[in-house]
Amino acid sequence: MRTLRVATRRSALALTQTQYVVDLLRQVARDAAFEIVPIRTRGDEIVDRALSEVGGKGLFVADIEDALASGQADLAVHSLKDVPFELRDGLVIGAVPRREDPRDALVSRTGQGLFELPAGARVGTSSLRRQAAIRHLRPDLRVDTLRGNVDTRLRRLEEGQFDAIVLAASGLKRLGLAARITEYLPVEQFIPAVGQGALAVECRADDAEVLRYLSAIADAETTRAVEAERAFLSRLQGSCQVPIGAYAEPAGRDLRLLAFVAHPAGDGHVRLERTGPDARALGAAAAEEALRQGAEDWLSAARGD
Repeated sequence: MRTLRVATRRSALALTQTQYVVDLLRQVARDAAFEIVPIRTRGDEIVDRALSEVGGKGLFVADIEDALASGQADLAVHSLKDVPFELRDGLVIGAVPRREDPRDALVSRTGQGLFELPAGARVGTSSLRRQAAIRHLRPDLRVDTLRGNVDTRLRRLEEGQFDAIVLAASGLKRLGLAARITEYLPVEQFIPAVGQGALAVECRADDAEVLRYLSAIADAETTRAVEAERAFLSRLQGSCQVPIGAYAEPAGRDLRLLAFVAHPAGDGHVRLERTGPDARALGAAAAEEALRQGAEDWLSAARGD
């Protein structure tokens, strides 16, 4: 019997997501045993600065990819929104299981929704994308950076440091905290992060046995949708320094893609909606249009070109 070592971050959410994937795999890999390998990543250690200042979401993935590449782990479970558009050589995303709720969620101390919060209310989020969306819809609110795991963010809200916070609905649901959600923010107004609500199971490209197991837990509809979203991100060469969102969903036989790019300082934004049958072509075409509409200058400035 082969023991498959599954690398993951140490947070309660990451461990819950990993257990979900392991439970799926146990149904198809009955001749395998599983060992969860928790890894503390650099992204988990740096909680006093915005991700855009310290290297981006790839900080949550790099140490785990080290474990895969070195053979310390056989597969890894990530939140797909944390996975850069370029993977390390020799590694692949072997499966994207069925997606959870992709929406952002507002949690407020008073039960007030986004448009009910009083002017000057303090809203916390770790995401430049969410900050840009809030400032566009409610420029009278105060938006501040909030890092840390879900429990830490909820505690800071309860302590009165914020009037409301914005989190991924998927994380709250997976942790059994859906009752804490004050308001689900519609994808038309808050276009989600690329891959939000989806999980990525990464492994070595030459591990045929693991890839065979993973193919059995992949969800075709989710995989197709996130392929379009990641094609959008890849063509933009996007990073955490520029607010970017993309969300794809079935539209008959086609995909409908909502996409968003904003100036980091709030000096403009591009919002697109496109429909098409080919996921990668759809994402790339939307990205080309965003670049033509001004995103090229914002992204170049962020890269220091």
